[in-house]
Amino acid sequence: MERSRTFTWEDPAIGFGKALQMSGLEYIQAMKDGKLPGPPIMLALDFKLKSIEKGNAVFSFNPFEFHYNPIGCVHGGVITTVLDSAMGCAIHSMLPAGKAYTTLELKVNFLKAINKDSGELLATGKIIHSGNKTALVEAQMTDDKGKIYAHSLSTCLIFSTEK
Repeated sequence: MERSRTFTWEDPAIGFGKALQMSGLEYIQAMKDGKLPGPPIMLALDFKLKSIEKGNAVFSFNPFEFHYNPIGCVHGGVITTVLDSAMGCAIHSMLPAGKAYTTLELKVNFLKAINKDSGELLATGKIIHSGNKTALVEAQMTDDKGKIYAHSLSTCLIFSTEK
């Protein structure tokens, strides 16, 4: 049986310039509140920012068939994207205006298969260390009972956006 899915998004470039003028926490909160467009990847993969605070970000993710790999479970790239988003927003929430970050290293451990019967999962990112040049952050994907499905760790470079 054929299935289909359609989604729409706003131009993400609308917020790019504003990101440089706002603190990371203000920018992410503005996207969460619908004042600025969010990244289209969240709509394409259907995950949502549930909460943001300094040094912590939580995304909700409901696995569906359209997330599947050829063996009937959620593709590792989808899981990695959700975890990476949680880690990135945790770092971004700590940055002042004029600062940005990029990933230097990303590691993911897949601990339990995820499929549409797994139910809503939460990806929680939290800062381990945030310095002037680098940040270390981790995230876990868990169910409502606290069972861990995946764990990730990332090192990011922090840099100035001013020329």
